[in-house]
Amino acid sequence: MTESFRRSGEYPQGRQQHAQSSHPGTPEAGGAFPPPPAYDPPQPVNAAPGSGMWPAPTPEGSPALPAPPARRRRVRGPLGLLAAVAIAAAAVGGGTAYAFQELTGKQSTSASAGTSVVPTSQKGTVSGVAAAVSPAIVEINATSNAGSSTGSGVVITSDGEIVTNNHVVSGASTVKVRTSDGKTYTAEVVGTDAKKDLALIKLKNASGLKTASLGDSDNVKVGDEVVAIGSPEGLTGTVTSGIVSALDRDVTVSTDEEQQQQQGDGGDGRWPFEFGGQQFNGDTGSSKTTYKAIQTDASLNPGNSGGALIDMNGNIIGINSAMYSASSDSGSGSSGAGSVGLGFAIPVNTVKADLDSLRSGGTSGS
Repeated sequence: MTESFRRSGEYPQGRQQHAQSSHPGTPEAGGAFPPPPAYDPPQPVNAAPGSGMWPAPTPEGSPALPAPPARRRRVRGPLGLLAAVAIAAAAVGGGTAYAFQELTGKQSTSASAGTSVVPTSQKGTVSGVAAAVSPAIVEINATSNAGSSTGSGVVITSDGEIVTNNHVVSGASTVKVRTSDGKTYTAEVVGTDAKKDLALIKLKNASGLKTASLGDSDNVKVGDEVVAIGSPEGLTGTVTSGIVSALDRDVTVSTDEEQQQQQGDGGDGRWPFEFGGQQFNGDTGSSKTTYKAIQTDASLNPGNSGGALIDMNGNIIGINSAMYSASSDSGSGSSGAGSVGLGFAIPVNTVKADLDSLRSGGTSGS
C-alpha cells in the first residue's frame, strides 16, 4: 500500500481550479453558499423621525414584508390607574368598590358586607365613623294611647325605609321621624317582629336620603372597637364609643304590646329586659322572647333603642335594643343615672334575614 503526501495548503487540481474560477455565492459554486435574493432588498425611506414609516414598497410581484408590530400607547393619568386597579380588584373579587373609593374618595352607602364608608384619611377614628354614618341615623317619636316614646332608627333605602326596634313603635297611632338635617317626616309602620324586637317603618314623600351600609355581624369579634349613634333622651345624633364586650348573649324582652307601650323608650325611659336570670329596668311580663345579642360597653341610654352599633369601617353591625339603667333599681323612675356600660344590640345579620318578612308585614304577636 502506498501513501501520497501533499504540502499544507495544496489542493487537488480540479478543486483548486473550481474555487478560483467560481465566485462565492453563485450557482456555479455548487451550492456552497445560499443563492442571492430574487429581488433587491427594499431601500429605507427618508422620513421624519417618529413618523413610523417602513421601507418603500417592494417591486410589483415581489412578496410583501410584514409590517412591524404597532406599539401600544400607554394610558396615563388617573383613568389608567383606575382601570388597572379595577382589573386587579376584579381578579381577587369583592374589592372593586373599595378600590374605587380609595382612589376617588367617594363613599359607598349601599347595603353590603364589606364596604368601607369612612374616608381613608379618617379610617379607624370615631370622628370619621360619626361623620360618615350620622346622616343615616334618625330620631323616631311614636305616639300611642299610652303616651309617647322616643327612639332611633337606621335608614336603609334612599326613599325612606328605616329599621328600628319593635318596642319603639309598638301600637303607635302616629310616627314622626326627624333626620340629621332637621327635616321631619311622617312615617307608617310597614311590619313588626316582636320575637326579634324589630320593626320596619317607611317615610312618606321621602327621596335622596343617605343610607347606611349593613355589614356582617358574623365577622365581629370580642374586643372590636364600635361606635353607637342614636337619640338618647331626645338628643338627636348622639355619638358614643366602646368595644364589643361579648357575643351571643341571650337577652329576653317582652312581646306584650300593651306593656311595650307603657314601658317603651319614653315616659320613664325604661325598656325592661332579662339577662343572666335577672330582670333589668322593670318587669318583662309573662309574654316574652329571647334572642342572641351583641354586648357592648358603648354608652347606651333610653332613646338609643333602634339606633346603630357600627364598626370602625362605618358598617352597621347591630341595632341597639336593650341597655341597663342603674336608676331603675332606685324606683325613682328617672333615667338620669345614665349608662353603666351594659348594652345589647341585635346582630345585623338577624336584621337582614328578617327584612323580607318585615316588608311583607311581618308578625306582631308573640
